Parts: sequence; structure tokens; C-alpha cells
Amino acid sequence: MLTWMRAGVLAVAALCLGASALAQQPAPGPEDQVIHLWARGAPGFERLRNEPEQAQDWWVRHINNPSVTAFLPSPDIATGTAVVIVPGGGHQNVVFPPEGVAPALYFQHLGVAAFALKYRLAHEEGSPYTVEDAANDVRRAMRLVRSRAHEWGIDPNRIGLMGWSAGGELASMVTYNNTDGDPHARDPIDRVSCRPDFQIIIYPGEHGVPDHLATKPPPAFFLAANDDVGPAATISRLLALYREAGASAEVHLYAQGSHAFNMGDRSQLRTIHSWPDRLTDWMTDSGYLKKATVAPPSH
Repeated sequence: MLTWMRAGVLAVAALCLGASALAQQPAPGPEDQVIHLWARGAPGFERLRNEPEQAQDWWVRHINNPSVTAFLPSPDIATGTAVVIVPGGGHQNVVFPPEGVAPALYFQHLGVAAFALKYRLAHEEGSPYTVEDAANDVRRAMRLVRSRAHEWGIDPNRIGLMGWSAGGELASMVTYNNTDGDPHARDPIDRVSCRPDFQIIIYPGEHGVPDHLATKPPPAFFLAANDDVGPAATISRLLALYREAGASAEVHLYAQGSHAFNMGDRSQLRTIHSWPDRLTDWMTDSGYLKKATVAPPSH
């Protein structure tokens, strides 16, 4: 699992909030809202849903009622593309402001609907959860967004998954395993596929990467620093799998940068500081920033 996650306070990107404390985040407004993944709490753990989260500076912990915070672009720039964002944190924290809110605001500015996920933590002290529970939160988030695509003006065939560090592990667990919905599920959300139409993986951990791909995976953008040994090796493995499957992948493996550079704001290296520009280029060239023909959102 992740052993290279560095401790210390992570600064929130200037793009995000310009403040370090989570408590200083603005309250959700018309363009962003908190949506719990299950109305009555996570299945099997409903009794815990009202326990409060713990948050300080860069992290959120004690998440018992997983949720997404939606950042919807204004209709005049909306592309119809959406991304579910899974922050990292070594399965002990959710690095929510720098790897959830900051990229969500980046996508929102591009006209992409973004959904930043708070998921259950398997390695937090005293946690009753497993990594599979966290992966189920990712699956549910993907299904929830796809099930409400019309409401939010999203093309249900242009929903991506972004994973950072431990979140990259969870993205792998979801993307490379069975992603079909259960047509007989009582909950209609569970009948919807959780397969991402594209994925964005930033300095991922090794867990969840299969020995081979049973089906052709979705287009991918992979990024890490070569001196971040574990994630660099993971991306090399993923690239080999993509080549074997004949699938589309773009890889940026920078010489320096180490781990947890977030949206680039924590690094003085020009390549790392400007890495989101490479993601914008990839999304542009892949057609994800071209306005999709979808029904307008219902309000």
C-alpha cells in the first residue's frame, strides 16, 4: 500500500482558496453542493452516518457518510463533460482541499462539472472500514453522477475519474474490474455502470493494478515524478498494460518533483508548477472540452 505519503501541512492551491484551513472554505452555493452517496448512510454502516467528520488544514478524517461536493460550471461554458475526483491521503486522510477542491475548481473553470469525493478511510486508527469499502464509495459516486447526468447537463458517456495517490489506487480498483451495474438492484443508482469514460491518474499507489486487462480500458492521462519511485513504477506498469491492450494513454513522467505536489503549487520546479497545463492540452486534444450535444440541465 502507500508507504511514501509524506506528512506535513499541504498548502491549498491559489487556484483553490488561497487559505490553508478547511474551515475557511466558502459555504456551498449555487455552483457547488454536498451530496451524500446514500440517503441513509453507507450500507451496513448506517448507524454511523451522523458521526461528524474531523477536518484541519489539508485533511479530512472520520468520514462515515461519504459524499461528493459538486462544482458545476456556468451554463455558458459548460462542455457536458464531468469528472469524479478521488483525493489521496494514504487511506488515513482525505487530502480534500488540495486534491479535491483545487482540481474541482480547475475543471469548473474549463467548463467541466467536477465532483470531489470524501470516502471512507481504511487505515485511519480505529476504522471499521476496508479499502474495498472505499472503492465502493468511488463506484457509487460514479453511478450517482451518471444517474443524474440529465439533471446536471452532463453527457453520460463523458464522465471521467481522477485519482491521486491512494485515490489512484481506488481508481484502478474501479476501472479495471467489473464496472457494470446490477440490473436487478433495488436502488436504481446501483443499476448504472460505474465505468469511467476516461481517467486521470496522478502519482498513484500500486494497489489495484491487475496483471493483465480483461477488457480494453478507457483513455488515460498518467502523471508522476520519476524520483517518486513507487508511483513512477506504477505508471510504468499501467503504460505497459495499455500498450498491450492497444489503448490510448498519455504519460508525463517528470525527472524531479517527488510526491504530493498537488496542482503544482507546492513545487518551485517549472515543469511541476505548470503540469495542469498538460492536462488541459490532453483534454482539449481528446475532445473533452468541446461542447457536447446534451439536454440542458433541469432546474
